[in-house]
Amino acid sequence: MSTTGQTECGCNHQPEDKSTAATFSILKNWKPWVSFIMLAVGLILDYLISAPWFTGSVRLGWYFIAYLPVGIPVLRMAFINLKKGEVFTEFFLMGIATIGAFYIGEYPEGVAVMLFYSVGELFQHGAVEQARNNIKALLDVRSETAHVIRNGEVVTVHPKSVEIGEIVQVNPGERIPLDGELITERSTFDTSALTGESKPREFKKGDKVLSGMVNSQQVVKLKVTSSYENSSISRILTMVQEASSRKAKTEMFIRSFAKVYTPAVVFLASLLVILPAFFVSPYVFEDWLYRGLVFLVISCPCALVISIPLGYFGGIGAASQNGILVKGSNYLDALRSVTTVVFDKTGTLTEGAFTVRDIDIPNGHADEVLSLLFAVEKSSTHPIAGAITKHLEDRVGSTPAVQHQEEIPGLGIRAKIDGKTLLVGSQKLMETEQVLINSAKKNGDGATIYIALKGKHVGTVTIADQVKEDAITAIEQLQKLGVRQTIMLSGDRQQIAEDIGKALKIDQIFGDLLPDEKAAKLETIKGDYPGVTAYAGDGINDAPVLALSDVGIAMGAMGSDVAIETADVVIQTDQPSKIATAIRIARSTRNIVWQNIGMAMGIKLLFLSLGALGMATLWEAVFADVGVALLAILNAVRIQKMDFNE
Repeated sequence: MSTTGQTECGCNHQPEDKSTAATFSILKNWKPWVSFIMLAVGLILDYLISAPWFTGSVRLGWYFIAYLPVGIPVLRMAFINLKKGEVFTEFFLMGIATIGAFYIGEYPEGVAVMLFYSVGELFQHGAVEQARNNIKALLDVRSETAHVIRNGEVVTVHPKSVEIGEIVQVNPGERIPLDGELITERSTFDTSALTGESKPREFKKGDKVLSGMVNSQQVVKLKVTSSYENSSISRILTMVQEASSRKAKTEMFIRSFAKVYTPAVVFLASLLVILPAFFVSPYVFEDWLYRGLVFLVISCPCALVISIPLGYFGGIGAASQNGILVKGSNYLDALRSVTTVVFDKTGTLTEGAFTVRDIDIPNGHADEVLSLLFAVEKSSTHPIAGAITKHLEDRVGSTPAVQHQEEIPGLGIRAKIDGKTLLVGSQKLMETEQVLINSAKKNGDGATIYIALKGKHVGTVTIADQVKEDAITAIEQLQKLGVRQTIMLSGDRQQIAEDIGKALKIDQIFGDLLPDEKAAKLETIKGDYPGVTAYAGDGINDAPVLALSDVGIAMGAMGSDVAIETADVVIQTDQPSKIATAIRIARSTRNIVWQNIGMAMGIKLLFLSLGALGMATLWEAVFADVGVALLAILNAVRIQKMDFNE
């Protein structure tokens, strides 16, 4: 199958191609049945009853009429392709083989070849559609209505017309139409369409909820934070639709192979008919033409060109069912060979949901410092800023105006308030600004944020983060799968990074890294450890590293838009253990693809040899072509039924 156009064997399986879609829609109704019934009656009259009147022109006319319902669509496609200059297509091969069979008087075999080929095409087309529909059914859960509150009334509109900032009401059992911030105190949502998780998740006021989730409890309200086109479910659907355009090396090889293979076998079939005239006596043209026709039917590379891309597409579908979005079969192919996995810490191995554990402000300046701290943190989008703001919102009254504020990536914030310079950030920021930190205020338990006013250290905030439940399992599973190195890169202090990394049994831990230092460190890691390197992260500052890695993996549910767009693989559940699941799916997909290659090539070579020696008939040729294609397709689609959990 070529999901983007016509395959090189001429099998046009693209659902968007109207001519092919029309051909198959007709075949699905009554035409194959007419041909089958007439063929069956003809065989009974020929071989069971041996009716004396069923000879000559009557017999030819009967089988010719049986041939037309299934033959005309194929011959029409062959003619259309010939006009485009595409000679060596499967339609052309089937046309030559069946017309040749009629020429030498093998009418039943001519009808049978075309009938079984057409039925095989139906199965192939159905398998392709099923693979597509499985993914679309999983993901295409965009709501067509939104209950927006305007002028105090609830108005039902299409989500496209809802503006960012408007309030939307979602009733129990309804899907969220647009991404938004929950205004209602709390509710439970079914997130399976996005994450594959069957267990409902509880969200509380202020949490971000995503389009496609189903409200399980009371009526809730949310403030819209993204447009319909940029909603989570729309972005996912776009990524899935684009995934088929990114081909794996194996898939590209088969497509190139078919371009050479198909004309080569036509040439060999011609030689099989012509050359014996110079060496065989007596030379019977009809016998050698029959062998050539058998050779043509067997040689069609449909089993390869259809089942291999379908295998990869099935793998992408299986990943989606497990809450993993793979943006192309080339990335699925790369995943199977991952030897080094590099992790970001915050939001990837830890929850990234920060809480303030302690604020230490000595010398009686607490009210002033807290007021200044709240003033700068409330306008920052950093998760730590959100935790500090939430902690202080009930403790701080009025706040001074901020004249100037600058976020320094990986370090913190520099601001001007009432002519005073306020610094809030890491130890590196303090060192850069030559602020002397009181050693008594350093805290080794959790992340530490320092506050400096007018060049002096005036306070310390300790932030706590929690390791994700399945982080230990994730590292253990990767090691079982043969991943040779697990590495953590963190912007946090080295001591904090080491405490978490050692608890998770990660091989190497690097802390105190700025975004550009993370990228440089990844380049070093790729040089030190040959093989495929995957990087898993979730933040905006992870985007450069995701782009540099061989396989970039984003934590999708809580990850930044930039990280999700840059990554090659998106983990919708935010579970690091899903990386191991993705690798298992990738390896199973690869195994199925090579099983199909071996089966198709082996059986075809066997029957090509038998056909050339005159030991195979057109009936065997049908099995070698259509039968092998169907077996390969059944093998390819079974990946979506597999269980990839450890």
